[in-house]
Amino acid sequence: MADPTARAPQPGNESIQDLLRVAFAAAELAHSPYSKVKVGAALVALDGQVFAGCNIENASYGLTICAERVAMVKAISSGATRFASIAIASNLDAPTMPCGACRQFLSEFAPELFVVVQGKNGPRFQTWLSELLPHPFGPRDLP
Repeated sequence: MADPTARAPQPGNESIQDLLRVAFAAAELAHSPYSKVKVGAALVALDGQVFAGCNIENASYGLTICAERVAMVKAISSGATRFASIAIASNLDAPTMPCGACRQFLSEFAPELFVVVQGKNGPRFQTWLSELLPHPFGPRDLP
């Protein structure tokens, strides 16, 4: 059986471009009446399924849900359990990096996820989730 924490191969440029298109399309669906920041995510399961999500703001700001977590919740609730990569896109010029809560949430399910982030006019940023969150809290930290 394959190690669930092993890194999947880094996607090629064409695959990354396809994922970013999905993420930008998801961002258009965002509900962001307060910040006006629209974020979309495209999460790829190891079996090739793609799950899109967008940020959903709430007047009680703490209840806002980020695009990355929406995509992961859709994936898990659809039965996906192993993930290769995620593309995150926003309507801001520069890449909008995943917040700490999203880094922790994603790490629970895919500690070696490949992450691509791009804003509408800014440069593309690519890395591994383990580089963004090198020491996550996880199941091994529980008694």
